[in-house]
Amino acid sequence: MNTAAPGLVGNSFKLGYRFQRYWDTSMALAFFSAEAGAGLFAVSAYFGLTPGMLVGLLLVATLKPYFHLAHMGVPSKSWRAITRPDRSWISRGVIGIALLIGFGALHLVVHPPNPALGTAIEVIAIAAAVLVMCYQGMAMAHSESFALWATPLMPLSSVAYAATAGTMVTWLIGTSRLDPTELATLRTLAGALLLLDIAVVAALLMTVHRKSQGGAFSVNLLTSGEYAGKFIGLVGVLGLLVPALAVALMPAAAPTLVLAAATLAMLTGFLAYRILVFKAAVFEPIAADIVGGIAASLLR
Repeated sequence: MNTAAPGLVGNSFKLGYRFQRYWDTSMALAFFSAEAGAGLFAVSAYFGLTPGMLVGLLLVATLKPYFHLAHMGVPSKSWRAITRPDRSWISRGVIGIALLIGFGALHLVVHPPNPALGTAIEVIAIAAAVLVMCYQGMAMAHSESFALWATPLMPLSSVAYAATAGTMVTWLIGTSRLDPTELATLRTLAGALLLLDIAVVAALLMTVHRKSQGGAFSVNLLTSGEYAGKFIGLVGVLGLLVPALAVALMPAAAPTLVLAAATLAMLTGFLAYRILVFKAAVFEPIAADIVGGIAASLLR
């Protein structure tokens, strides 16, 4: 048996790689809804764009729990997710979602006579949105069984993608509501964030490929294996390259339809990224690690 390069072994007892399938498409949709919604709320709140804040809150408050509960085996026990904020990013994230929905709604519907109170409500809502943007990536990064996830670049990709989605959708919604200076700022921010997304995804792939056998196997699945067509086509070309070129090259007076197409392309790539990093995660071949460790100790 070639322990240096094990293959996929499914549920057998052979040495090799096994996919994780506990978190799959429903969880990817939940993650996407939360991150895109929180990013949209945070950016729209900064620019004072009420429709954007409302859409962002609705995404977080409806689609996130719907897809999350659809995944859970016992939805009636979901309240337990909030009981371990001292040790669990899931608990911290649930608290962040509750704060975002509560204080975000207050920010939209309540106009306190005291400006300081209104500012405090807005700051808490935006801070909660930022927590929601990053906590899912933090939870994945703590999953040491999967080299593809266990890297600080995973939560960074969550924040970068969420901020990009929020910026582009805010720009789209605000085309007829924000002044030209604000729209120019959003365009500059969108371009910079798309470049950041490209850099983070490339760095994640390179880092994980060098990290372990399982990491190299996952990256190969995404770049040259089973998922390469979708990852390169949807995540790389459609989701990053196309919107980056559109933002850079579109004239200032470009039709809204062009911006809508670029935004839809970016969101499609973001969702594809979320789904594929779940599908490509594999457990490390523990037996191979043991054999390698024994061999290394004998050679000392």
